[in-house]
Amino acid sequence: MDKKLNENSLEIINNAIMANKDARGPVKLILHEIQAKLGYIPFEAMEKMSEVLGIPAAKIYGVVTFYSQFTTEPKGKHVIGVCLGTACYVNGSQTILDLLVEMTGSPVNGTSEDGLFSIDATRCMGACGLAPVVSVDGTVYGCTNQLEELKMLILDYKKEEMLNAA
Repeated sequence: MDKKLNENSLEIINNAIMANKDARGPVKLILHEIQAKLGYIPFEAMEKMSEVLGIPAAKIYGVVTFYSQFTTEPKGKHVIGVCLGTACYVNGSQTILDLLVEMTGSPVNGTSEDGLFSIDATRCMGACGLAPVVSVDGTVYGCTNQLEELKMLILDYKKEEMLNAA
């Protein structure tokens, strides 16, 4: 395994694999645990899983890329999902997405250079009655009524980060 990851990350990966390797269908369990703790699935984790589980790394990579909840890229401190499903799109989610890209400096499906924000364009979040919908760190906002609250939240996160950096 390549030593690009720090020792703490390598330990998290090893612990997740060892804790779940004997479980039935361990791949998704291990991937979920690694992502929950690291925020993404590094390729080194897939290589280590392959070695321990005896499953080709390509097969594990196929699982990671098939399920949209897994990511191979580190996410920002705050993850924003903007629904572009039909109900949200016709109610203005593209405008909200554009505003969030401008406010955060994060590209769509990417992370801001400062590592503070990631923006994911998603499909249906299952809250069509609140359309357009945005989630921030797992909290769902129905933006028709809460757009100003969303703007303030982003500004508060930026302000908090500036204060912590000082």
